[in-house]
Amino acid sequence: MNLISLIQQRYSCRKFLPLPVEEEKIVQCIEAARLAPSACNAQPWKFVVVNEINLKQRLVDEATSGIYKFSKFISQAPVIIVVIADLPSFLSKVGSLIRDVRFYLLDIGIACEHIVLQATELGLGTCYVGWFSEKGVRKVLDIPKKYKIPLLICMGYPDGSYKNSDFIRRRAGSDTRKDLKEILSFNKFV
Repeated sequence: MNLISLIQQRYSCRKFLPLPVEEEKIVQCIEAARLAPSACNAQPWKFVVVNEINLKQRLVDEATSGIYKFSKFISQAPVIIVVIADLPSFLSKVGSLIRDVRFYLLDIGIACEHIVLQATELGLGTCYVGWFSEKGVRKVLDIPKKYKIPLLICMGYPDGSYKNSDFIRRRAGSDTRKDLKEILSFNKFV
C-alpha cells in the first residue's frame, strides 16, 4: 500500500471487535515507533502495552473515572498502549526553553503516528485518547512521577459497523478537512 492510501484509510476507531491482537502485530507497531526520528536523538518515549483483560479493565476504570467518562469507549479495545514521555535530554531541554516548544511532545507525536499507520497497514484500528485521568493510569501501572503520560492509543480489530455508521459515512461524504488552498502557501504567508 502506498503512503497516501494508508493515510486515507486510517481513522479514529471507537468500536472494536472482541478479538485479541496478536503480539507480533503489537511488537511490529512499537518497532515502527522505535524507528521514529527525535530531537537530538533523545527518543523520549516508553510504551506500556496493556492487553491482559483484568489489568486493562482496572486501567479503563481509573482512566475514565469522573470527568473523563467520555472516554469509556476505550473499554472495548483489546489493547491500550500507554505512551510515556521520558525526560528530555539536556540539549532538547535547552532548545525547548529557547524556542518555547516542547520538542519531546513533537517527537512522541511522530512516534505515535508511526504506530497508528503501521497498525492500519496490519488491518488494525486505533484511536488517540488524550482525555483520561493521568493520575489513575499512573496508579494502576505504578509509573513514577518523573514521567508524563501524554496519551493513550487504543488498538484492536475494528468493528465495521462503526466505520459504516451514518456519522462516519456523512463525514466521509463531505470532506471536513480544510482545502489545500487554506493551509498552503509558497514563499510568503497568506
